[in-house]
Amino acid sequence: MMKSYFILAFLINSFSLYSQTIPAPYRLRTDLLLNTNKVTKNGSQTKESLESVTNQQGIYQFAKIFQEAPSFHWETLSAIKNVSAWRIILSSSLQNLEGNNGDYWDSKKTIGAHNRAIYAGKPLRSGNVYFWKVQVWDQHQQPSSFSLPQSFYLAENDSTDRISHFPLSTDIQYPVEMVKKNANTYFIDFGKDAFAKLQLNLTSAKKDSMWIEVGEGLASPQVLLTKGGSIRYKKIGILINQGTHDYNITWPPDEKRNLRNPILMPDYIGEVFPFRYLTIQNFSGRLEKNSVQRKMVYYPFNENASSFTSSDTVLNKVWDLCKYSIKATSFSGYYVDGDRERVPYEADALINQLSHYAVDAEYSMARRSMQYLIYHPTWPTEWSLQNVLLAWNDFLYTGDTLFLKKYYTELQKKMLMPLAESNGLISTLKNKQTTDFLQSIHITKAFDGKQDLKDIVDWPKTGAYIGTEKEYAGETDGFVFNTFNAVVNAFYYHNLVLMQKIASLLHYSEDAKGYAQKARQVYQSFQTVFKDPLTAYIKDGDSTTHSSLHANMFALAFGLIEKENIGKVVQYMKTRKMACSVYGSQFLLDALFDANEADYALGLMTSTAQRSWYNMIRVGSTISMEAWDILYKPNLDVNHAWGAAPANIIVRKLMGIEPLTPGASILQIKPQTGNLQYASLQTTTIRGNLSLTIDKKGQSNFYAIEIPGSVSANISLEYDQQKPTIYMDGKKMNILPQSGFFVFDRVPAGKHQWVMK
Repeated sequence: MMKSYFILAFLINSFSLYSQTIPAPYRLRTDLLLNTNKVTKNGSQTKESLESVTNQQGIYQFAKIFQEAPSFHWETLSAIKNVSAWRIILSSSLQNLEGNNGDYWDSKKTIGAHNRAIYAGKPLRSGNVYFWKVQVWDQHQQPSSFSLPQSFYLAENDSTDRISHFPLSTDIQYPVEMVKKNANTYFIDFGKDAFAKLQLNLTSAKKDSMWIEVGEGLASPQVLLTKGGSIRYKKIGILINQGTHDYNITWPPDEKRNLRNPILMPDYIGEVFPFRYLTIQNFSGRLEKNSVQRKMVYYPFNENASSFTSSDTVLNKVWDLCKYSIKATSFSGYYVDGDRERVPYEADALINQLSHYAVDAEYSMARRSMQYLIYHPTWPTEWSLQNVLLAWNDFLYTGDTLFLKKYYTELQKKMLMPLAESNGLISTLKNKQTTDFLQSIHITKAFDGKQDLKDIVDWPKTGAYIGTEKEYAGETDGFVFNTFNAVVNAFYYHNLVLMQKIASLLHYSEDAKGYAQKARQVYQSFQTVFKDPLTAYIKDGDSTTHSSLHANMFALAFGLIEKENIGKVVQYMKTRKMACSVYGSQFLLDALFDANEADYALGLMTSTAQRSWYNMIRVGSTISMEAWDILYKPNLDVNHAWGAAPANIIVRKLMGIEPLTPGASILQIKPQTGNLQYASLQTTTIRGNLSLTIDKKGQSNFYAIEIPGSVSANISLEYDQQKPTIYMDGKKMNILPQSGFFVFDRVPAGKHQWVMK
């Protein structure tokens, strides 16, 4: 009898345990956008409801969804190991949604381990607001409660911008320092550079005039830099009325820049100017800190989405610089090259994209930039070849095939296959850049007066200053330009590899076979034409013996160095130091970490030499710069996010977190922290937040990892000969290292710990 009672009690408790609902999904995305219900006015958050303002678009701004069948994403807590099914309800009113009346779509319980769905209900009508929510079932078939509702606005079909996106945001900022230099002059420091507007609240006893100066740099303490190339400075006179009044400073348009067809600011924001410092002269009234407001403009950014700290104080400062750079340079809603031109460039966009994904899981700004660049390309050959890389990253991080499907034929053209010769390699110097070819990739004579593609390798190509840290002038390490260019063809090979994957994904099987065949041909020709048979180094071109850092680092980054030669090539690359620009450093660091050269790569990121990120901080910049120093590029911008590569390198390579499968359903976690004694990272993916802490200060090496819900990870932890025994979640693991790493495949969602002793 007693035995039967215990059995019954066990069954009741088990039923009670598994009959409870699991936590609801959260952080709902519509067409990749979070918080599509938010309403702003001229960049400031309001309390207005989305449905109440759709007929007042000249006054209020909100997210625009353009896809007639939008995608929906959601996140689950790490306690949910796997999702087995989901249900979405979408309604035309909040009342219908609350009553579970999916008058437009009720997916019912749909089997699938997903955090993503594509709308499959009745046709949505543009100009309307819709409401949706989602619930999931876990691996035990237990349901969650429904998520909180989310709403979105489906934009009208006549819009010219077809990528769903947010309006720009603003923050009101006050000075961190204000110094009264004399009776009528003030010096003000906002702490960091920002693209912004300026608002003053002034009280004057009389009608008068005064001067303001704004700028990004200082010539000496409390004296603004007025002649710094493209380091921004502006002086404006202001008429002051008697009494207390607000003054909103209007920045005049940059006519020279506007001739280059830049990205223009939307009317609801108006023109912005990058500045950190402000002086006010000839003002006889009293000035308080709260009388001076800087309104920073940026694309919506979640400051709490990522954080990083380590035992290296320089690396911590580099992270802070690069993370802030991504936010500060997002002021236009597109990835632009800085303030001098405000033009999107493909190479800038690639580094922006990866870094944006690393510091804040935001995908629409990359997509807008990608779409823009399809039809507004720039002139460097390698820049065209980065369109495919951008598109592949978009798919890998989001799992969404929309962009690939829509622009597949355009991506094919951006590969520049008509420039290929019989050996499979491409060249811009074989008279194949016909008018039809250039028009097919949307190159026109209008862009900067250039009529065709030209190989770039790195930028700038020339420059007088050499110094002790590099051998050649310019940023190309003395690259010798030949008919066939090793860097161009490394990019071309990588394009073929990625397009084979894209074609297979989209079920273009014949295309996929063709790309695979061409990739094999290019690989073999690359070895024949560019590999030095005596040294195994990669030569710059087909008719030179010179081997630059660039020829070798791009070949290594894109898988063109034969395995037995990787060690030789890496050792040669080390002799070249940081002989590339801030742009080239992205590929140099990628290549080094992939070759398990963490110590050297970390040394480059934490260097305090002139060609370093620390030097950007040392010279006073708070946003990454266009070049390592003004000595290398006298007209450099100091607000140029293509210099922010460590933002993504720290996440992707140093801490080793990258998606292995589209949409990050399986992650790779392979930290290579070199001589760091401690490092802790929080980053975010489209499936949720991930944290990783590494502590090697004591007798043991300690790793703590939290994997988001419905995600698994392949984890590789560096083997330490001094601490050869490893424990996972308190259990000793009897495994051997593989190629210098302890490897754990398909570790499920949740919190896990490893200890090496």
